[in-house]
Amino acid sequence: MSLFTSLHYLVALHQHKHFGRAADACHITQPALSNAIRALENEYGTTIVKRGRSFEKFTPEGERILASALRVLHEQEVLRQDIQSSVDRPVGKLILGAVPSVMPVAARFVGHLHRNYDGISIALRSMSSPEIEGGLENLSIDLALGYTERLKSRAVKITTVDQYEERYFLLRRAAKPHRSGLKIVSQSMTWKAAATLPLCLLTPEMHNRFIVDAAFAKAGVVVEPVIETNSILTLGLSVLEGDVCSIMPGALVGVLRGYGELEAVPLSGPEVLTAIGFMFAFTDRPSQAVRVALELARDPEWLAHLRSHTGALLPLQGAPH
Repeated sequence: MSLFTSLHYLVALHQHKHFGRAADACHITQPALSNAIRALENEYGTTIVKRGRSFEKFTPEGERILASALRVLHEQEVLRQDIQSSVDRPVGKLILGAVPSVMPVAARFVGHLHRNYDGISIALRSMSSPEIEGGLENLSIDLALGYTERLKSRAVKITTVDQYEERYFLLRRAAKPHRSGLKIVSQSMTWKAAATLPLCLLTPEMHNRFIVDAAFAKAGVVVEPVIETNSILTLGLSVLEGDVCSIMPGALVGVLRGYGELEAVPLSGPEVLTAIGFMFAFTDRPSQAVRVALELARDPEWLAHLRSHTGALLPLQGAPH
């Protein structure tokens, strides 16, 4: 077994935190993966993984070996892409992380990327903001789409490419279904008025919920949602099936445009605009996959397509009520 293969298994264990799931992801048996990790421990003369009945965590020495493994595999992939790619057809793998609230945008992006560059294989992962920031720092992901303002307080050099500003809507059931699909109400609603409604919101550990709570605080109110979830899908379905409302960014509202039973009301007082962009670890030698992905992220045609599915969706009109 090559050293590179063993390092791949080590990284899989880091990603899945479970021997069985890591083995499944690598298409090998669990004993084979365990034996590869033990071979690495023998190679370096130290314990890499703390084991009980199952995986517990990496030892301090294991964390150092893992960090080196991620760098080595990253450089190996960059070199492979440089060698195998041509000017007209870049080849390689791109790992893209995205926060849950922007997954519809990320899905559109990877669709466009694959259509333009079919030699690029893409892994799109839904990740929390802390997971994304850690993944960019340790090179376990190549590119991320999320909240760029969070990076201001971090020392690591992360470069950003702005995409759009996230606006927020109250999602509710329509009094009468609209034949043309979900209606965007022209008259806005204040956050204070929205606070009086039964709400389904994301759970407090999610950054989107932090933004929503901050908006309510600026409006001088504190909200106790009747339903909390860490599932983006649940936000919309709870409104469809229950007697609740929800608060969602334009990118998610755009996915629901076919549902005539729903309507979305722009929120104001305060107006909340959250910057969303691509993020990547700065390097003077990006992989071919990252290079073409960033070219697409800056492409005027892509940005025009993006604006039609995010942000305000329709211009805000009317006064708050």
